[in-house]
Amino acid sequence: MTVIGHWINGELIADTGRTQDVFNPATGLATKQVALASKATVEHAIAKAQAAFPAWRNTPPGKRAQIMFKLKQLLDQHVDDICALITDEHGKVLNDAAGELQRGIEVVEYMCGVPDLLKGEHSKNVGPAIDSWSERQALGVVAGITPFNFPAMVPLWIAIPAIACGNTMVLKPSERDPSCMLLIAKLAKQAGLPDGVLNVVNGDKEAVDTLLTDPRIQAIGFVGSTVIAEYIYATGCANGKRVKALGGAKNHAIIMPDADIDNAATALMGAAFGSCGERCMAISVAVAVGDAVADALVAKLTERLATLKVGPGTDNNNDMGPLITRQHRDKVLGYIDSAEQQGASVAVDGRGLSVPGHENGYFIGATLLDHVKKEMKSYKEEIFGPVLCVVRVGSMAEAMQLIDDHEYGNGTCIFTRDGEAARYFSDNIKVGMVGINVPLPVPVAYHSFCGWKRSAFGDNGMYGPDSVNFFTRRKTVTQRWPTGGVRETAQFAFPDNQ
Repeated sequence: MTVIGHWINGELIADTGRTQDVFNPATGLATKQVALASKATVEHAIAKAQAAFPAWRNTPPGKRAQIMFKLKQLLDQHVDDICALITDEHGKVLNDAAGELQRGIEVVEYMCGVPDLLKGEHSKNVGPAIDSWSERQALGVVAGITPFNFPAMVPLWIAIPAIACGNTMVLKPSERDPSCMLLIAKLAKQAGLPDGVLNVVNGDKEAVDTLLTDPRIQAIGFVGSTVIAEYIYATGCANGKRVKALGGAKNHAIIMPDADIDNAATALMGAAFGSCGERCMAISVAVAVGDAVADALVAKLTERLATLKVGPGTDNNNDMGPLITRQHRDKVLGYIDSAEQQGASVAVDGRGLSVPGHENGYFIGATLLDHVKKEMKSYKEEIFGPVLCVVRVGSMAEAMQLIDDHEYGNGTCIFTRDGEAARYFSDNIKVGMVGINVPLPVPVAYHSFCGWKRSAFGDNGMYGPDSVNFFTRRKTVTQRWPTGGVRETAQFAFPDNQ
């Protein structure tokens, strides 16, 4: 069986002291093994990144941009190869994998403009013959810890801005689907990235804790569950590191009485059930304003869900693939059972689904729960599966209060024809990313991904301008070159610009 190793200093490194099976979720079969890096292996990667930093930091931003351009070209050329790895190890449908990869490539494209993004500010004659300017400087060796649900996109979100800004990177992808990031690292070398600038170590908590505590790591970017995000943030900060950690979500869509119910139902199909619901921006709660709206919405969704195709991700005719592991599938099934036991109506039941020829795969059908209450476990917690909860409320104010009261604040949206209602909603809702008739308001690459509340820890979001701020430090320089042979007497008062 193939053992997936690590990419350190521009070459594949074996570290087979500990390994873990990598499964194909559509079949339930272990197809590979991944090496779990020891503390020594992670420290070796950090050392190589540290050795590569001085030369990379001093590489002109224009040359770094040329490497980004070449990497984008190579990623475009290898879309099929990367997507095949994603589908084989994660399970998502191939065209969904292609969409994920494209959103990652867009960040590479944005960072092709790094010479402009790193431009500082300059002021001449802030005082007599005194000039002052600011510049943004790289931090040093930084780390990324990324989740299973986007094995290409999120690593690109974190690694590419970091290295384009002049840092060197040690990235730990999810051990559940590690292969595509190794291919991307090879492509980065082919694009001209020097050895040691981008290192990939596969591993578990031992690798994570090494990155969190090693004093050579200056900053850490993380995406995952809230419990782990809090741990990453607290531990990293306690060890003097700059940390941005994105956690879980419970994203609500308000459906107003004036909404186009057909369009709303169609939008919710993709937003709730795309990628089997394993997205931190998935809509998992539809908040219907009024019973008439709820009844119409449930009827439309029930009708559409009857035609949804579930099967292996290698077939682009399927709408939804399997969940990532058997354990996670069982956890999602437990949420459906809990909702039913607590009084919710199972309008569409995905339990018991069997895909012919893939009976051992980790499949579950799309599930629609109606009459969900905010006290229910299925409402309060992130399910991270193909389950859409319908909550019925009497007014927009009640709907907004429901969203504001939830501990998560990643994304939300409203379906309405009323511009005044939409403006009020976007101005006042306590959520970081808002859609108006857009169910998945994931920002484009030149804006920043920015959850609120317990969906994000740290002051910076992912990619866009926030990534440049996060992976650089501002330095301000003030200089004077005395002219005319003037000699000054000592000044004991605090200097000013007079």
